Amino acid sequence: MYYIAYSFLYLLSLLPFPILYLISDLAAFTLEKVVKYRRTIILNNLEIAFPEKTLAERKQICHKFYYLLTDNFIETIKLFTLPRRRIRHHFQVDLSILEELKKEGKSFNVLLGHFFNWEFANLAFSEKFDCENLLLVYMPIKNQAINRVFQNLRSRFGSKLISAHTYGHDFQPYRRKHFAQLLVSDQNPGGPEYANWVPFFGKNAPFVNGPEKSARFYNTAIVFCNIFPERRGYYKAELTLLTKNARELQSGELIVEFVKFLEASIRKNPANYLWSHRRYKHEFKEEIHGKLLLKK
Repeated sequence: MYYIAYSFLYLLSLLPFPILYLISDLAAFTLEKVVKYRRTIILNNLEIAFPEKTLAERKQICHKFYYLLTDNFIETIKLFTLPRRRIRHHFQVDLSILEELKKEGKSFNVLLGHFFNWEFANLAFSEKFDCENLLLVYMPIKNQAINRVFQNLRSRFGSKLISAHTYGHDFQPYRRKHFAQLLVSDQNPGGPEYANWVPFFGKNAPFVNGPEKSARFYNTAIVFCNIFPERRGYYKAELTLLTKNARELQSGELIVEFVKFLEASIRKNPANYLWSHRRYKHEFKEEIHGKLLLKK
């Protein structure tokens, strides 16, 4: 199964961008108009995030979202064979903050949300940033063959992969080394009773606390990353340094600041976020989660 999946995606990635984007347009139309993929979830999320917008405005954001979603998938396939020089051309980022931290001998965590195209960012960072221990924390795909395919893609330029499910074990080799760690940090936690709850666009939602625990334990620097498309297939990332020493932050402060950053980034590009993600699937219950609620 692995070889079949890999061969199919590899051959598909050899198609030129114009053909791939035609496939993406067809897929977006099918998802939006025929299948209506998670349309109710998307519109409900948009209503929570943008209550001030009209229904027509939210539907327009929803429409743009479908095309960004399918572009994200098609572009990720293209990454199997896209040359280094073209990745540099398609993804722009000023790494001066990271280079300075590296010179100072600081390990650091780069936190981002599910902005399009986060898979492009994974490869672009590992291609552009020279670091012996560039760690990519990922959420395993249930299908083992497909998971192996994407492991190969994500480690194409030397990133070391760390499964979120076995983080403690996988991280052991790097505990006493300098490292740079890239984390998509807006995942739904497996156990909301152990998560931190933060108002996200005014509604309480659980956020994983692993990134904060790791950062405080190793006293890493914290950098936030926003990604957005400049035009179709071309992306830019902006990095913001929160702190050089995570232990200087109050407990919960990192998560609160990340959620603020996430909201601000989404407001700039409302369609450029994974709205099909069931961000509010866990219901906040004061008697259970009240003690876990962080104030913004």
